[in-house]
Amino acid sequence: MTTKAKTPDTGLPAAITGRTAIVAGNGLLPIAIAESLQKHGTNPLIIAIKGEASPEIHAAKHAEISIVELGGLMKILKSEGITNVVLAGGVRHRPEFKAALHPGNGNLVALFRFLRAFRLGDDGLLRAVISTIESYGFRVLGAHEIVPDILAPDVGTITRKRADKESQADMHAAREAAVLIGSLDIGQAAIAVGRRVVALEGVEGTDAMLQRVAELRSAKRINRKGGVLVKCAKPQQEVRADLPAIGVSTIENAVKAGLKGIAIEARRTLILGYGETIAAANAAGIFIETFEQEAK
Repeated sequence: MTTKAKTPDTGLPAAITGRTAIVAGNGLLPIAIAESLQKHGTNPLIIAIKGEASPEIHAAKHAEISIVELGGLMKILKSEGITNVVLAGGVRHRPEFKAALHPGNGNLVALFRFLRAFRLGDDGLLRAVISTIESYGFRVLGAHEIVPDILAPDVGTITRKRADKESQADMHAAREAAVLIGSLDIGQAAIAVGRRVVALEGVEGTDAMLQRVAELRSAKRINRKGGVLVKCAKPQQEVRADLPAIGVSTIENAVKAGLKGIAIEARRTLILGYGETIAAANAAGIFIETFEQEAK
């Protein structure tokens, strides 16, 4: 029997000393982190990534940089007395290789490490970025360390509706596929309908994958109703950046795709706008389940 998961605690973030900088990509996560830090009496430094950060972030930003401007980023962090750095939000556009070669983008050792990572997947590139930042003496934190209440709770159901037997079978199929593509550093999500995997997440992201499933269903390429979206961290996931996430837009697109529900990894998935997301799922009549990743 499925148990009802507990709502996350909303206590203070773990003790963090020193000033924190938020390197902000797209989406709501940078805003949530900034608001949490401000709520607890600290003044975060917001650095927007060119072509990625949301308009709300731009209104409060200290500076704007390209993702490859390592030298410029380090100068800002040092001049502002920064101790901690948080990489928050998505990056839709992979940086141009040639842009990283521009003078001032970092010392040769750091730049070589960064350039070598260009041939890797997203997780490999993020690890290189984090390693480079840390080599300058800064501490890189994960978003969940500052805003722990947006982490998916323990195993169970966090909506009024629960998964039926058919959906549980879809969850199992999609879960296996999501873990497989994650191990290859391709994506973090998969969708199964009628126990058959019908979509895998690639560089286009979850919302675009859901739109693709909606189009397939409209074209009658997917005959059965229902289906489940599964999102989980990659087996080798760097948890300080790019944890899987869902939000209100995920719910809206899952409904358009005709899915019955969503399953996410407990304590390793972010729920952006927690209350609003659960309310949207309840209003739409779809479920959100959390699961524990099986040990290998």
